[in-house]
Amino acid sequence: MPVRVGSLNLASGRDASGRSVEAATLTSVVAELGVDVLALQEVDVDQPRSHGVHQPAVVAEALGAADWRFAPTLAGTPDPFASWSRLHPVLDQGALTGPHYGIALVSRLPVRRWHVLHLDPGPLKLPLVAPDPRTGARKLWWFPDEPRAAVAAELDGLTVVGTHLSFSAPSAARQLRRVHRWVADLPGPVVVAGDLNLGGSLSALVTGGRRLVAERTWPAPDPKVQFDHVLSLHGARGSDPEVRQLPFGDHRLVAVTVGR
Repeated sequence: MPVRVGSLNLASGRDASGRSVEAATLTSVVAELGVDVLALQEVDVDQPRSHGVHQPAVVAEALGAADWRFAPTLAGTPDPFASWSRLHPVLDQGALTGPHYGIALVSRLPVRRWHVLHLDPGPLKLPLVAPDPRTGARKLWWFPDEPRAAVAAELDGLTVVGTHLSFSAPSAARQLRRVHRWVADLPGPVVVAGDLNLGGSLSALVTGGRRLVAERTWPAPDPKVQFDHVLSLHGARGSDPEVRQLPFGDHRLVAVTVGR
């Protein structure tokens, strides 16, 4: 049975103004995506910046999900003067309390088994310009790479893996090779959906897989590179690829119908 698989870097639901949208907007947009399985990255739970919304739960309800899992990789509220707690991800379906951040995988189809893989962060730091909470002035901050994760859902005849890899291309390539080895023990065919932070055909070169969507996705308003992929590792074929800009997120949605 063909399965429509999508991936979206939610960026905490931030719109063009940099503010996170309310739950109602998130719901109305997701309800129109027309996907069966959606991999989400940069997802907030109970964060002040995103109105305390449990974004995985809201997306799951809007999609009419039969099953979903959130894999937090960081706990706490982002602040240049405070440290996140780095987590080895566990699979959660709404039982966590307090602010968290990570990835999610949402399925309208029944899931036979769930799996989660911890991926060590890369050694580099990311330069970001952001307001100083003490003065409001924008300044340069250096943020360490965060722990990463991959979540796999075994469906009937297909395994879908959602992930978000390091901002450093060498670290992302190392993590993707780790994911590739991991899925060898999962039932195929397998597709990996997510923000892989590997431009163009690099993800296919690293794995020997096949890109099922080949179009630029970042930055969303005027894409220069494709970071967001649905990557076939074990024989799955794709049709009707789509790249779409949404009212939130700094990457474009990618989606494709996957079959044997």
